[in-house]
Amino acid sequence: MACLPLSHIGGLAVITRAILTGTPVRVHDGFEAERVEAEAGGNQDLLVSLVPTALARVDASRFARILLGGSAPPRGLPPNVVTTYGMTETGSGVVYDGVPLEGVEVALSPTDEVLLRGPTLLRAYRDGSVPLDRDGWLATGDAGHFDAAGRLHVDGRIRDMVVTGGENVWPAAVEDVLRHHEAVLEVAVSSRPDPEWGERLVACVVPMDHASPPTLSELRSLVRDHLAPFAAPKELVLMGSIPRTGNGKVRREELRRLLSAGQEAEPG
Repeated sequence: MACLPLSHIGGLAVITRAILTGTPVRVHDGFEAERVEAEAGGNQDLLVSLVPTALARVDASRFARILLGGSAPPRGLPPNVVTTYGMTETGSGVVYDGVPLEGVEVALSPTDEVLLRGPTLLRAYRDGSVPLDRDGWLATGDAGHFDAAGRLHVDGRIRDMVVTGGENVWPAAVEDVLRHHEAVLEVAVSSRPDPEWGERLVACVVPMDHASPPTLSELRSLVRDHLAPFAAPKELVLMGSIPRTGNGKVRREELRRLLSAGQEAEPG
């Protein structure tokens, strides 16, 4: 099933894989959780590619396998979910469950930026510029680390990291905790300048019920139970929707613009 935008590499790769393997494919004109689940039914042979936002809205057990894209996947994934890491510049996923494909090399820079090298990398951008270094490595803009087994774990986009009180916080890790609050429908974490902390973490939340939204103290307590205390948000902003790309990723720059434009915090 192809339900990601075909204009993005993740959606296009579903069609490519279907053609190369001779697998029948059902193409949706967009992601609608109810329609995807209904079409899945009890078909245990069905394969699908999703992003974390979409995964949270469907019953994963309805599918044989789910290929999950996104730079920093959530914790506690169902056993039939396989994570993939890649981008347009790599011709789709080149690392699966932390293990690179044959012929693909993964390294970390001195600043923990993920570097990739292999046969599927782009030759150049359309303007003729080449993003590879002299040895053929692509600097991805993502930060990551290797676990004891040598598997790659991606922490998030380097530009998205928030430095608050001298501590580094990855928004995706905080979002992963906050989305488990029963009153939270959607959440994105951003920041605003703060005279004391440098930056203060802001939880932007679409509540399940706008008449009964979560409180800031509840969200802070939830984060402190799972992450370091400094990762707890210091501000809560209730929103009608979270700005996202066509494939469901948070538009973090747009979110920052909304906050800087004066979106006021809801009382905690």
